[in-house]
Amino acid sequence: MFNYKSLKRDHLIKFNILLLLILSSLSFKIERIAPVYPYKNPNLPIERRIADLIGRMTVKEKIAQLDMFSGKEIYGFKGHEATEYNEEITAKMMGNTGIGSIHDLYPGHIDIANKIQKFAVEKTRLGIPVLFIEEGLHGYSGKGSTSFPIPLELSSAWDTALVKRAGHVIAAEARAHGVHMILGPVLCLPHDPRWGRVEETYGEDPYLDALNGVAMIKGLQGKKLSDNDAVIAEPKHFAVHGIPEAGSNTAPVNIGMREARSTYLYVFEKAVREGGAMGIMAAYSEIDGIPCVDNKWLLTDVLRKEWGFKGFVLSDLGAIRMSLQNHSVATNTSDALSQTFNAGLNMQFYDFGHDDFVKAVTAAVRNKSLSMTQLNKIVADILRVKFMLGLFDHPYTNPALISEVFHTKANQDMALKAAREGICLLKNDQSVLPINNAGSIAVIGPLAESTYLGGYSNNEDIGISILDGLKQRAGNNVKISYEPGYQQDGKQTGLQDKAVELVKKSDVAVVVLGEEINMVGEGKDRAELDLSEQQMNLIKAIHATGKPVVVVLSNGRPLTINWVAKNIPSVLETWFGGEKNGLAVADVLLGNVNPSGKLPITFPRSVGQIPFYYNHKPTSSHRYVDEQNTPLFAFGHGLSYTTFEYSDMHISPAIIPVNGSTEVNVRIKNSGKAEGTEVAQLYIREEVSSVTTPIMALKGFSRINLKPGESKIVKFKIGAEHLSLWNREMKQVVEPGMFKIMVGSASDDIRLTDSLKVVSKLKGKEYIRRK
Repeated sequence: MFNYKSLKRDHLIKFNILLLLILSSLSFKIERIAPVYPYKNPNLPIERRIADLIGRMTVKEKIAQLDMFSGKEIYGFKGHEATEYNEEITAKMMGNTGIGSIHDLYPGHIDIANKIQKFAVEKTRLGIPVLFIEEGLHGYSGKGSTSFPIPLELSSAWDTALVKRAGHVIAAEARAHGVHMILGPVLCLPHDPRWGRVEETYGEDPYLDALNGVAMIKGLQGKKLSDNDAVIAEPKHFAVHGIPEAGSNTAPVNIGMREARSTYLYVFEKAVREGGAMGIMAAYSEIDGIPCVDNKWLLTDVLRKEWGFKGFVLSDLGAIRMSLQNHSVATNTSDALSQTFNAGLNMQFYDFGHDDFVKAVTAAVRNKSLSMTQLNKIVADILRVKFMLGLFDHPYTNPALISEVFHTKANQDMALKAAREGICLLKNDQSVLPINNAGSIAVIGPLAESTYLGGYSNNEDIGISILDGLKQRAGNNVKISYEPGYQQDGKQTGLQDKAVELVKKSDVAVVVLGEEINMVGEGKDRAELDLSEQQMNLIKAIHATGKPVVVVLSNGRPLTINWVAKNIPSVLETWFGGEKNGLAVADVLLGNVNPSGKLPITFPRSVGQIPFYYNHKPTSSHRYVDEQNTPLFAFGHGLSYTTFEYSDMHISPAIIPVNGSTEVNVRIKNSGKAEGTEVAQLYIREEVSSVTTPIMALKGFSRINLKPGESKIVKFKIGAEHLSLWNREMKQVVEPGMFKIMVGSASDDIRLTDSLKVVSKLKGKEYIRRK
């Protein structure tokens, strides 16, 4: 008998089995084609995406994120940038694990960076994108980019809005080339000008440095890191790196914690808390016997726990290796790496070979000197930055961006504006400047032909020399003639005599002196800060002609130019002014632009005075039997072709509680005959305190442009941030007492003073007076 129910049951079972097989196969194919992991979901919070990705990574994949590769090393390209992509080399570099970052690639074509990124995203197991890192202290270091003045000259402008705009240009040009992170700004306070890297800094003052640093960071990082005009900023060198022993780069740093907190760390704190910096570079140096790369108090307790830093810390080039080979605080590579990663550092910078690096970190994990918890934590910091940059969701760069943002006319105009604002008129006796009635100008000195842009810049092809700038700006009615006057190697004789003869036939001489390229920059520390013997012989011979002489300084740090300052009527400090330097210098010399720059660093009279900075302690008197106790040119100094009067200083309220604030108003008038810009500076001195404090400290400044006879009120805000100190218990507090408020044109040119009273709390008549 036919069993219908049995047949139906058999068919149903077979059908279900077939359906399960189909669904299983389909599910397998879907998973293989497009697995949807939470870390790939752009709609989830970043921290959840990080946690999901960390949970899927092998130890080897995690270690790979802590490593940096060199574009030069991998691709072996010649010159400044890579021009060809090689899939085989890329595959060998990344394998199946991927890598953390690439530096020194400078892709000549954006498709190179995009192809490397495509391999990382599509052909490694988890598709973690690569972070491209390059230099950009005062311009993205790719060929042909916009080059701004060196940071020391940017700071000489005392114009933080300009610094922020420069940062934005650097970011936009870098990101258009596929770059995600710039190694800067440098926030060291160079209290020893013998140090070769002074040019990279914003000068000696913590307040000025902090404001410039925050401005640059905000310009670089933009409104949102995933935008096409934003990159990660990486303040360096953390920390207290600008006062190496004897001015020698990477030398030990000797300092107390109160001093460090009050000055050197303060600048970085502002960079993190206010600037929102997502990168930090740890310094080469040691503080009190502990290398900065191994300093847990510095990298974790202060930076992360106290300041709330959420980014990642990169080693300076080879700094971890120094712990093993120079500082001798590690027994082997694995020990050196476990120490630095436990301290809170995240990524090596060419410290150890890649295979050795993986083996050493793997060994540290196995022997538990580096826990899995700590490994996950330092990897998460790097991944966080990559997520914030939008690299997981939009890993490639649009090639069209380059033509839209790279070296545009607007960018070049901004570079020119920055160069003009940063020029400092140090001396102008007899009103030799501006040169507006000369029929002939003799331009003297080989530096007049230099197009050097400063350290960590692109090539000099786009730079305009001072000689060319004068030729372009002088017009047909002024004859511009040139003689070098000397040759650096001293082989050619008679050049000085030719220069002297030219000056005798000219109405005025412009002599360009300063530092040759081999005397300035990283690794070029100096024992003396004098001009070379050839330059001194030349300027003395030119001075002896009796013709009006202007010395134009081209240098990256303060120089001891005592003879020049005493004998030459006009001295102009122009630093290294970027691609438009020659035009900017010519504009100032010829009177097209009135100089407004102010020195962000003290010029000593001799190296025997070093360290010599304006905000020193009361007992730092600098008294010598063979030297004066004053600087050659003081911090904040800078003249104009006009004059300014200060009056009507008013502090309201004049009595405030420790948590209160006040406003200082000052009237400034242009009392001369030319339109000009003054930089008014406010300094504070606490008259009595529980710990020693500087004789004066900058706490406010304002650029103000005035026409002849015009006057305006300048306003300064003073609050707890400006009045606080680190007391004997190492707590940051505002102490009740009297504060001297000083306003003037420079630290040694105070025009007005008044007093501010700070009390524990207001009561009675004090309350009424405050109201």
